[in-house]
Amino acid sequence: MKPTIGVIGCGSWGKNLVRNFNELNALKAVCDINQKALQAIQDKYPAVQAVQDHRDLIQDSTIKAVVISTPAATHYELAKEALLAEKDVFVEKPIALVTKDAQELVALAKDKKKVLMVGHILEYHAAINKLKELIDHGALGKIHYIYSTRLNLGKFRTEENILWSFAPHDISAILYLLNEMPTQVAAHGGNYLNPNITDVTVTNMDFPSGARAHIFVSWLHPYKEQKLVVIGDKKMMMFDDVEPKDKLFAYSHKIDWIDRLPVPHPEKPERIEIPQTEPLRAECEHFLECVRSRRTPKTDGDNGLRVLKILEACQDSLRENGSVRRLGSGGEKKYFVHETAVVDDHVEIGDGTKIWHFSHVQSGSRIGKSCVLGQNVNIANNVTIGNFVKIQNNVSVYEGVTLEDFVFCGPSMVFTNITDPRSKYPQAGSKFYKKTLVKEGASLGANCTILCGLTIGRFAFVGAGAVVTKNVPDYALVVGNPATIVGWMSEAGRKLVFNRDGYAFCEKCRKTYKLENGTVKEVADEPQPNIS
Repeated sequence: MKPTIGVIGCGSWGKNLVRNFNELNALKAVCDINQKALQAIQDKYPAVQAVQDHRDLIQDSTIKAVVISTPAATHYELAKEALLAEKDVFVEKPIALVTKDAQELVALAKDKKKVLMVGHILEYHAAINKLKELIDHGALGKIHYIYSTRLNLGKFRTEENILWSFAPHDISAILYLLNEMPTQVAAHGGNYLNPNITDVTVTNMDFPSGARAHIFVSWLHPYKEQKLVVIGDKKMMMFDDVEPKDKLFAYSHKIDWIDRLPVPHPEKPERIEIPQTEPLRAECEHFLECVRSRRTPKTDGDNGLRVLKILEACQDSLRENGSVRRLGSGGEKKYFVHETAVVDDHVEIGDGTKIWHFSHVQSGSRIGKSCVLGQNVNIANNVTIGNFVKIQNNVSVYEGVTLEDFVFCGPSMVFTNITDPRSKYPQAGSKFYKKTLVKEGASLGANCTILCGLTIGRFAFVGAGAVVTKNVPDYALVVGNPATIVGWMSEAGRKLVFNRDGYAFCEKCRKTYKLENGTVKEVADEPQPNIS
C-alpha cells in the first residue's frame, strides 16, 4: 500500500501508532512540536518525513489521512482542521472535551464524506471481542453487573484528570459489551497530588436492562491492574489485560438457596483461548481498511460522541460531589436530580428541570422541561406534568392529576384522587381515581386543598388555605372553605378591575380582558378599550 498516513503527536502513545502504521507500509509523515521526540522518530524511521508544524502535514496533498495522538485539549481543533482539509481522521480518545465540539466534528465528517474514527482500543482487543460474542450468544445469561479497574502509578497528567485519561477505555468497552447507553451515572473522586486534578475516581452507571457497571481508575496506585469482570446469572468472566498471555477466564460458579440463604459453590476457572494479536495493530488495520473501502469505522464519531456524553455527565457529577446525573437514549439530558432524590425507571424528564432534596418521581410519570420540584415532592405513577411547572416543598401529585404548562403549586398544598377513602376498603388502581386537571398558568396557594375530579381553569388563582370543592373557571380568584370566587386575575397574576363595560387591562402582561356572563376572556385581538 502506498504510504498515505500522517501522524500528529509522537509521544508515549503516538510512537506506538507510528510503529504500527510504518509496519503496515502506510506511514508518510510525522509531526511533533517536541524536537527531541521528533528526532527520535526520525532516527528510527529515516524514510519518514518529519515536521514540527502540524499545518505542513495537514496541507500536504499527498497525505490522505491524519492520525491525531496529542493532548486531549487539542483533539477538536486538530481534527476539525484536518477534516476541512479533506483528510480522513483517526483521533485518539476522547474525540473532544465538550459535546458540541464532538457533534460539530461528526457533522463535518458526514458533510465532507470523510472517515472519522476514534481510538477506543479495547473494542479491537481479541479478548473483549470474544467476551462480546459470549454475551451476545447468551453464554453468561442475564448480565447483572460489570466491574472494571484501571490502576497504575503515574503517568500523572496536568492537562486532564484521571477520569478523562483512563476511564474512556472502560466506558467504551462497557457500552460495546452491553450495547446500550446508561440511564444515569454518578462519579466520586479525590484530588491528592494537585488540588485541581482528580487522581482517583469511582464511577457507577445504571442501564435500562437492569445491568450496572462500576469503574475504578487511579494513577496513584502501588501496582498496575487492568481488569474487567462481567457477572451473569449463568456464568462469570474475567478479562485481565496485565497478564501477558492468559487474559480471559470463565467461572461457572453456582449459587444454591438453602433455608432461603445463598450458598456459593466455587468452580475452577476455565481459560478461554483468544488470538495473540496486538489490539493497536488491529485498530490501525481497521482504519486503513475504512479509508480504502470508505466503510464506517467500528468506533466512528458517533461512538466517540456517546462516550464523551458519559464523560461529561461523570465530570458534572464529580463537580457536584457525586450527585446522580440522568441520561436518556440520545445522550445526557440537561436536567438535575439531587443525590437524595429518587427517580424510578421509565420516567420522562425534560431538559432544564431540577428535582431537589428527598423528592420521589415514580414510574410512568412524565415531567416537561424547565420544571422545578422542591424538597420532599412526590410525583406518583403515571402523572403528567407540563413545561415550566413549579412545585414547592412538601407536595404530593397523585395519580390522576395532570398539570399543564406554567402551573404553580404552593408549599404543602394538597391534591386528592378518591372521594371516599377508607383504609378498611382500599381502592388502589387508576380505575378508582377521579381525574383532576389544572390548566395552563394556574396558581395553587400554600396549604390549599383541591378535591379530586375537578378542573382548575387557565390562569385561575387559588388562595392560600382554600378548600376547592367545585370547578374553578379561567382567571377566577377563589378563597375560603369552601372556596368561592371573590375576583378575577390576569395572566400575570394581577387582580383585574373591570369598568362599566366589563373591560379590564393588565399593565404587567399588557393584555385586555372582558367579563361577561360570569366568565372572563382575553380580548387581545380587539382594540384596547378605554377603561378609565
